[in-house]
Amino acid sequence: MSSDNSSADDVRQVWDVVVVGAGPAGASAAYAAAVTGRRVLLLEKAELPRYKTCGGGIIGPSRDALPPGFELPLRDRVHAVTFSLDGRFTRTRRSKQMLFGLVNRPEFDQQLVEHAQKAGAELRTGVTVQRVEQHGAAVPDRRTVAVVLQGGETVLARAGVGADGSASRIGAHVGVKLDQVDLGLEAEIPVPETVAEDWRGRVLIDWGPIPGSYGWVFPKGDTLTVGVISARGEGAATKRYLEDFVARLGLAGFEPSISSGHLTRCRTEDSPLTRGRVLVCGDAAGMLEPWTREGISFALRSGRLAGEWAVRIAEAHDAVDARRQALNYAFAIKAGLGVEMAVGKRMLAVFERRPGLFHAALTGFRPAWRAFRDITQGSTSLGEIVRTHPVAQRALTALDRRPAAQAAAAEQEAEGVRDRQDAAGS
Repeated sequence: MSSDNSSADDVRQVWDVVVVGAGPAGASAAYAAAVTGRRVLLLEKAELPRYKTCGGGIIGPSRDALPPGFELPLRDRVHAVTFSLDGRFTRTRRSKQMLFGLVNRPEFDQQLVEHAQKAGAELRTGVTVQRVEQHGAAVPDRRTVAVVLQGGETVLARAGVGADGSASRIGAHVGVKLDQVDLGLEAEIPVPETVAEDWRGRVLIDWGPIPGSYGWVFPKGDTLTVGVISARGEGAATKRYLEDFVARLGLAGFEPSISSGHLTRCRTEDSPLTRGRVLVCGDAAGMLEPWTREGISFALRSGRLAGEWAVRIAEAHDAVDARRQALNYAFAIKAGLGVEMAVGKRMLAVFERRPGLFHAALTGFRPAWRAFRDITQGSTSLGEIVRTHPVAQRALTALDRRPAAQAAAAEQEAEGVRDRQDAAGS
């Protein structure tokens, strides 16, 4: 939506909200702000659609955070999950109801942007943001944020939202702090119909050989998205894991159409989310689930909140009011997504030391599988389970504290129980 250039308080056009980055977080922020009738500009450095290293799993919380009327461009509907422990102890669990859907990110992201545009946001692609200024010559008054583009052009707005990915310039401006960085490697592998049919409606999750690592196979029609993720600093081992994983699956003979890598970054608990009239969300804020590194739902939900609160900041008449609205945004994030992230970090800490126990629980302990199912379908969350189930809370605390020797013995016992169940046909 364009605005009148003859603003009473500045000769140049001043947008209500400028959003940097047109991924799920940025598109959601732009939609949430534009649907209120405000003047919104969405900036993206790439030309759309563009590829993004991502499994493309749309779980319940992602679905529930989509704009009204949004129809998911699903490539498959998942009803079964095959779990394996570094290629061993394979077992498949099934659900009558769909667990989650799979999308190709270029299509999904493009559709989100189109919804933001229909709501009134104006899109500019092929522009790179150099920096953000909230003081100085480029800023006409204290109610304005200046976004300086490559080439020297300056965009003015009453509020800014940073959604420019995990290497965010806006995040650097806000002062985002990170304490978990992971490397994801992925290949898009076209396969014959006979192979594709074997995977239809089913995904594979493999708990990997590197502490905290796992791999996945997500089917999308005639292409399998195959990837692995582990902590940064294990680049060579992560690459070997992907190569071994692909070979083990019998897919080494198929040429990937795309091979890519990406760093995911997770914020510290005390990392700032705002600075002045600027907010950050999604990857730019370091928001994702630390254990699974699932980020789409965090991007959609935090983006929507950022867009809503950016409108309030744009309407603030002074620095005190703007600061109050920014603090309200930070509180909303921490009270919801922050709680989920805190539980996820605890889960990752346990998983890094005891992947076998997680595998045994998901494949042989019905309540654990039901929890997984309910989380992916969106009827609950990790945080909600730990908060409302004292047994789950006590179990997580105990697992996080037990000596490694005790944990190893427990894993062996759990695997033995599962093997006996398998033999009995349970």
